[in-house]
Amino acid sequence: MASVTPVEEIQDEIKCPICLKYLTDPVSIHCGHNFCRVCITQYYETWAEGDYDPVRCPNCRALIQKGTLRPNWQLANIVNKIKHMDLKPGKEKLCKRHNKTLDLFCEEDGEALCVVCERSPEHGAHTVILMEEAAQKYKEKIQAHLETLREEREKLLGFKASGEGKSQTYLIQTQTERQKIVSEFQQLQQFLQKQEQLLLVRLENLEKEILKIQNDNVTKISEEISCLSDQISELEGKCQKPASELLQDFRSTLSRCEKEKFQQRVEISPELEKRLNDFSQKNIAVTKTLRKFKVNVILDPDTAHPVLVLSDDQKSVRWGDTRQDLPDNPERFDTELCVLGCEGFTSGKHSWEVEEVDEGHWAVGVARESVRRKGVISRNPQGGIWAVGPWGDQFKALTSMETPLPLSWVPKRIQIFLDYEKGQVTFFDVDKEAPIFTFPPASFTGERIYPWLWVWGSQLRIFQLQGE
Repeated sequence: MASVTPVEEIQDEIKCPICLKYLTDPVSIHCGHNFCRVCITQYYETWAEGDYDPVRCPNCRALIQKGTLRPNWQLANIVNKIKHMDLKPGKEKLCKRHNKTLDLFCEEDGEALCVVCERSPEHGAHTVILMEEAAQKYKEKIQAHLETLREEREKLLGFKASGEGKSQTYLIQTQTERQKIVSEFQQLQQFLQKQEQLLLVRLENLEKEILKIQNDNVTKISEEISCLSDQISELEGKCQKPASELLQDFRSTLSRCEKEKFQQRVEISPELEKRLNDFSQKNIAVTKTLRKFKVNVILDPDTAHPVLVLSDDQKSVRWGDTRQDLPDNPERFDTELCVLGCEGFTSGKHSWEVEEVDEGHWAVGVARESVRRKGVISRNPQGGIWAVGPWGDQFKALTSMETPLPLSWVPKRIQIFLDYEKGQVTFFDVDKEAPIFTFPPASFTGERIYPWLWVWGSQLRIFQLQGE
């Protein structure tokens, strides 16, 4: 087999692997191989338009990423100089002007010269070396450049393999965490539903027993009152009679009164009181469970009515004496004394607490992002608001009829619990650790739901939960 000459080696290095011609506008891809820009672009487009996926390097089969072509200016300069040399293995090329062998090379002009050309004034002051020496010199430069490119390719391949391995590990970890979260929340939701059903059934049974005791006591007491009324009438009549009649049978009358025993009322038994306490403890446990979904609510000053004043930490809002000069942006309420939280929710379960600082009129709850901001609004679910609050001497749920709630007190600190997927909003009295009201399930239809406060002559503060 004939040995490969240095000239042939140089020519192979600067040829495009696709068109097999000298590189034109050479570009490098991330694996380090060089191609004509037109050749590799057409190759990529032809491959990508077919059913071949992914596109790979014609030389090493490494993946080619679109948009990663890098111009190789240094290689382009070398190719141009080699072209000027016009080297051909196994055949000497003659000078067209002097018909002499072109065995010299001018480094300044990058041209092949004969001995006559070397002596001409045109090249007299230039550096001229032997053709083979020039070829070897530029071959060494090309080899050094190729070595650098190959090292860079190996580094990139290593980074790629390492990055893909880490990414795969992280993806597996995220999938595992996702499954754990879904499983835990499903279990928690099932637990809450079971607890809700169990507590409601127990509460209903306790109510029935208490009502039975109450009714039995009322019946027995009514009978005693009737008996006592008869005796009182009889004795009053005796007292009105003359002495001779009063003294007749007075011993038997007094004896009957003394022998009359009042019936023992049925009291609430210690066992029933214990069950009531157990129920209360169960309810406290559910309330604490709901606190696991706590969120740090910050009020949005861009939504606050101009008469409302927010604290510096945006955790408190109070009714002000005068209307502030604020920009009338689209988000701001201009008629109703409302303010929204900065963060809205489009999924999951969320809980936060609001406490009354100054007595007055107020309401707390949630509102749709699309709730009306300008003019009078309907503070009920039909208007995009689910809330409760005091009005006069009653505590009400803001439904279309403003439903009075069976409370003998006005809660001072309220926990709001939003279950987005169930479309449910529930309110709890934090101090008494007791439920207040739950709105019927609604459809939020993917819309963002925000914390909502309404204040008139009062002040409300978002309670800073421990750990916030």
